[in-house]
Amino acid sequence: MTDTLFAPLNPALAARLQSPDATIRRVALFELADEEDEANLPLLIAALNDPAATVRAEAARLLSGWEVPQVVSALLGALVDTDEDTRHAAAQSLSELKTAAAAAELLAWATHADAFALAAVLRTLRELRLPQAADPALAALAHADALVRREAVGVLGWLKYPPALPQLGVLAREDADAEVRRAASGALGFAQGEDVLADLLAALADPVWQVREEAAGTLGKLRLKSALHALIGALEDDLWQVRLRAARALGRLGEPAAIGPLQAALTHPAGNLRKEAAIALGEIGDIRAVPALEVAAADPDPEVRKAARLALARATA
Repeated sequence: MTDTLFAPLNPALAARLQSPDATIRRVALFELADEEDEANLPLLIAALNDPAATVRAEAARLLSGWEVPQVVSALLGALVDTDEDTRHAAAQSLSELKTAAAAAELLAWATHADAFALAAVLRTLRELRLPQAADPALAALAHADALVRREAVGVLGWLKYPPALPQLGVLAREDADAEVRRAASGALGFAQGEDVLADLLAALADPVWQVREEAAGTLGKLRLKSALHALIGALEDDLWQVRLRAARALGRLGEPAAIGPLQAALTHPAGNLRKEAAIALGEIGDIRAVPALEVAAADPDPEVRKAARLALARATA
């Protein structure tokens, strides 16, 4: 950094920015950012090349919120910094972009060879919901890195991109990474009809409970009546999170065949499941559930009592 570059600053801040002490330079960046003056951006960007990793990481964090092309370019470059904290800070700052002004440059990075950089760019593109991101995200579903696949799933799920459904279904069933399977199970929620039923039923039997939970939620969202018996079975899952999603899904299906299992769930030891069962019975709205709901209206848990009273009002309306 040259003296000329710092000439517009007050002498004390200029001296701190040029200090041989990295801690002092880092603190000076805070003062610079606090001015919120776009004229200071060249200095913050220049700090991404500081010899100290702590300074580079701080600069990457402080550049968040500046949605101008030169900042996006600089943060993209920081994604391949040798320092892990700097890379993560740059990725986080990029993910906070709310404008598509830098779309062309982001899309140019959407096939980058560096897995971390590619994942970070896909994460940013997901938030921007650019239709042009669909094709590179589709290609990234086959990437060797699980984080890249996960972020690609997010892009395609947000875009609701139908050509991706077959590959998303395969990932939901078979991917080696549980988080990818979970994300893919959720992304299938924009499907039409029962084309993804087999994929979601496989996910509902996944050994990892987060995948089962997501699959149950998606089956409810899609109101796939063919999943009725599988969801009834999921009411007995070992994990309460899965049981809750299954009860919620059964309510959305609205099938009277679920009344008996949901009534049984009203006596489950877990209060949160009793509450969800009551809500689901209210959504089904069948008078046959009234006796069980009347008992639940005296449940020791106030949340269950409230849910049961509301369900009774719907069932008897």
